[in-house]
Amino acid sequence: MTATTRPLTPADRAQWEPLWRGYQAFYKTEIPAATSEVTWARFHDPAEPMWAFGAFQGDRMVGIVHIILHRSCWTVGDYCYLQDLYVDETLRGTGAGRALIERVYEEAKARGASRVHWLTHESNDHAMLLYDRIADHSGFIQYRKLF
Repeated sequence: MTATTRPLTPADRAQWEPLWRGYQAFYKTEIPAATSEVTWARFHDPAEPMWAFGAFQGDRMVGIVHIILHRSCWTVGDYCYLQDLYVDETLRGTGAGRALIERVYEEAKARGASRVHWLTHESNDHAMLLYDRIADHSGFIQYRKLF
């Protein structure tokens, strides 16, 4: 069954929440509930440069992706950061992940972005099989300092 994609609305919260928790479990992390509340509110605030999309099989949400537009010193157009791509474990390989990435590409172009970029963990071999087919590996290594 082919997945359809669309922007999430406030009414989608009950289906988004288990996928959001599944994403966190996959990466062995726990985001505080207060942060998730703020994040969900930002997705629906027209003043925020953040959006959430879902992949659906019928009425069932089977995957999520979040995007954030941000400025760059390298281009006039914003960059689009694809964040938190997750598909229900039982439905991986069905095209839902690809459909979400393609939706992000469409949204980024429509919003005037010059690039879509994202991160994945080096152990996420299954996802990288898809990513290697539909995007370019930049070769960059991420460094960070948490506060």
